[in-house]
Amino acid sequence: MKKKNNPPSINDQAFDCPHCGAYTTQYWFDVLSDRRKDNSPPSIPSNKIRELLEKDSNLPEDVRSQHLEWCDKMDTGLIFFTEKSTNYPDFTANNIHFSKCYNCKKIAVWIHGNLIFPAEKVGEIPSLDLPDEIMRDFEEARSILDESPRGAAALLRLCVQKLCMHLGEKGKNIDDDIANLVANGLHPLVQKSLDIVRVIGNEAVHPGVIDLNDDRDTASQLLYLINSIADQMISHPKHVEALYKKLPAGKREAIEKRDRKSKS
Repeated sequence: MKKKNNPPSINDQAFDCPHCGAYTTQYWFDVLSDRRKDNSPPSIPSNKIRELLEKDSNLPEDVRSQHLEWCDKMDTGLIFFTEKSTNYPDFTANNIHFSKCYNCKKIAVWIHGNLIFPAEKVGEIPSLDLPDEIMRDFEEARSILDESPRGAAALLRLCVQKLCMHLGEKGKNIDDDIANLVANGLHPLVQKSLDIVRVIGNEAVHPGVIDLNDDRDTASQLLYLINSIADQMISHPKHVEALYKKLPAGKREAIEKRDRKSKS
């Protein structure tokens, strides 16, 4: 892995972000703390709670949306901020601080000058366009790549499965999902990338021809392929769509009229 030119430091206002790797401004936060009522344990939403929120017809739609968004953020396992309803916390926590990256908006945790979260990772930094659930698996793969290339490869195969679901496929059989994407015009190189990660990740779980016991480089290349897939299937279409929307309305209508004619 390339050595950081500006490693994270509690003494600096800018450094290479431990999440996204960008050299940028970091905003520092002190940690304030409230004692939980009745000494109740922390609230970690389960799938059951999420289902209840989705089915609760008494909840106004905007309230349901806010609660579900909170559940989704909690499910990423990452630290995030929400505004408090009161201005006076019970305690100030000392020797613990947060830094928040200007670029990716993610939060790092420091104790007495030492970065404790996120853990140092190796390999490709994930595309910011990856959905949170996939990014979590990607980051976990990075964190274990040195110690367990096989485990990292298996996690990246899971990323491919979730990517297919994100693109509208069923996610039950990766072969079928890739075949459907190909039928809908998937670029051949993206197909090959998907198949490489799918096959190597599967061999990591069920060893066959490929031996990943000591092959860190192969697992590391899978990180690159996942980012390449995300670039072609998520980032590129998003950027093209953003540029298209900037065209004058009349030009867009003419293009859409032409396309309708060509299909009829």
